Amino acid sequence: MKRTVWFVLALSLTVGLCSTACLRNTKGVVLGTATATRPPVSWDKVAVYRSAADIPGKYEEVVLLESTADTLWTTKAGMWKSMKRKAGGFGCNAIILDAETEPKAGTKVLAAALFGMGAERKGRAIGIYIYPAETPEKK
Repeated sequence: MKRTVWFVLALSLTVGLCSTACLRNTKGVVLGTATATRPPVSWDKVAVYRSAADIPGKYEEVVLLESTADTLWTTKAGMWKSMKRKAGGFGCNAIILDAETEPKAGTKVLAAALFGMGAERKGRAIGIYIYPAETPEKK
């Protein structure tokens, strides 16, 4: 009985540590073109665009985002959410998704079988600030 309790405790601790360490690692590098610092934006207010052509209006590139995550512990959506959080911290109100690499199924299975961990998922995006739409002046 005591062995089972210790095993469950050790397993819980390992999973807890791994989930904090392995989940997501998103880094942001401020671009030289950024002209102002802005207050943080909540992650759920940060829009996601697939290309610059989709953006409705003028914008400024603020930060280059790079995210890595273990495939066992995260999803693509989780990685994008992590990027949105990081971009919001820099005052960005949107991100433009860039490159994304997803390991092949065989790589995921092999990594899980041999090392007890998933393969690494990677993604890049550019955090941007979209300027408010200009409103016509009242006369």
